[in-house]
Amino acid sequence: MTTRITTPFTARSGAFEVIEGVDLTGRRALVTGGASGIGVETARALAVTGAEVTLAVRDLAAGERTAEDITTDTGNKQVHVAKLDLTDQASVAAFTTAWDGPLHILVNNAGVMAAPETRTPEGWELQFATNHLGHFALATRLHPALAAASGARVVVVSSSAHLNSPVVFEDIHYRERPYDPWTAYAQSKTANVLFAVEANERWGDDGITVNALHPGGILTNLSRHMDPEVLERRTADRTKPMKTPQQGAATSVLLAASPLVEGVGGRYFEDCNEAGTARDTQPYQAGSVSGVASYALDPEAATRLWEISLDAVRRH
Repeated sequence: MTTRITTPFTARSGAFEVIEGVDLTGRRALVTGGASGIGVETARALAVTGAEVTLAVRDLAAGERTAEDITTDTGNKQVHVAKLDLTDQASVAAFTTAWDGPLHILVNNAGVMAAPETRTPEGWELQFATNHLGHFALATRLHPALAAASGARVVVVSSSAHLNSPVVFEDIHYRERPYDPWTAYAQSKTANVLFAVEANERWGDDGITVNALHPGGILTNLSRHMDPEVLERRTADRTKPMKTPQQGAATSVLLAASPLVEGVGGRYFEDCNEAGTARDTQPYQAGSVSGVASYALDPEAATRLWEISLDAVRRH
């Protein structure tokens, strides 16, 4: 049995706090969705350490504004912006083809939540396509760059919402069952954890560690698809207080750069510490349930998902 990882940091810790004293000069980091929400604060904290940071974004104008703000705030002039649309496999291929040199830190941060039923040109359900398949294609295509970095870290932003559904392999893309935006989101977040488990296993010999995390409840544009009244009610019903974006980014930054988790991989963190196992039978309610579902750490499911995902992105 592995020892559960704990740190001095908590749910109230901020990204700058967990990164204090860390020097990443000469290292290169990539943050998807780096122009909004906790992605901005993740990129900002990594820039403070002296790392070269690339914001991978759909909206280049927003990315440029964010990069300028981060440079002004941190003095780091090595903050770059690149176009990436995770729902477009051609965009992912173009991005990875253009990447040159090693990659020390990859933060799979971008995501969509509770979107109405939408399909990509491949027929994939949008949330699974964005949150999992787009990032899967990105990370696997960047594997040579990660391996070249000698000790690279991959950080995958999941959610406690994964407790609401395993990956339903028999009907991932809702071709048979009625579409539900929340279970679709949940299974995509379970897929994020399973990816971390399998990637860490497959890439360990290359010195790459991969972990997943729940950032906590933060009010960002991730909730843009939610009905305002539902969002207000869910926020009011929380048993845990909402986090600031700086606090929400803290666990991502910890896993990306802290020496406290050096060599740690294949795990799920929340509030800057490794999470315990949640009881799969307890009903999920945002902000009230902690831990990771056993099905999200299941090595057989992780391998099955990897093979399905690899086949999907190869065909497109």
